[in-house]
Amino acid sequence: MTRQAFMARLREGLRGLPPSAQADIVADYENHFNEGAAAGRSEADVASGLGDPGRLARELRAEIGLRRWEEERSPSAGASAIFAVLGLGALDILVLLPILMGIGGAIFGVGVAVIAIFFTGGVVFAAGPFSGLPGGAGAAVLAGIGLMAGAASLGAVLAIVTIGLVNALVWYGRLHYRLLKPALEPQVSGGLQ
Repeated sequence: MTRQAFMARLREGLRGLPPSAQADIVADYENHFNEGAAAGRSEADVASGLGDPGRLARELRAEIGLRRWEEERSPSAGASAIFAVLGLGALDILVLLPILMGIGGAIFGVGVAVIAIFFTGGVVFAAGPFSGLPGGAGAAVLAGIGLMAGAASLGAVLAIVTIGLVNALVWYGRLHYRLLKPALEPQVSGGLQ
């Protein structure tokens, strides 16, 4: 594979990443080719030593997504990490995607229920004293507070479970693929294989 073909496939695989990250990665791999040429190696030899550019791009995208999750812990960073890990292998998409869709659907359903219970508690709290419920206004106010507190507690548990599941997926990705440490070592050290 020529330098131009390698870099074109790498750039294609990196599309969608922040431009600064793309530029850094492309510059690193251009440097590998420059060093290889200075050492008298052919472009094809350097390209074969670097590996498949499509696979490198997927691994680099996954690593960037995983680092973003570890730094931000936001829903968008979690989604980015999940899709980055799933992007590494078609077989895993066939196995993990249905499982993750089921888990994601359950989390979404519980999240909707938490919101509904919280708002129901607010309505009971606000309107209960005027509705003439048995037990009086005090019971209605306490019932509303209880519903809202229960919903907030369930929401906190749901957040903890969601973060744990994303962390487990990240762990799985790193374990299953021995993710990116070997793939990034030549890039970080600046040496060629």
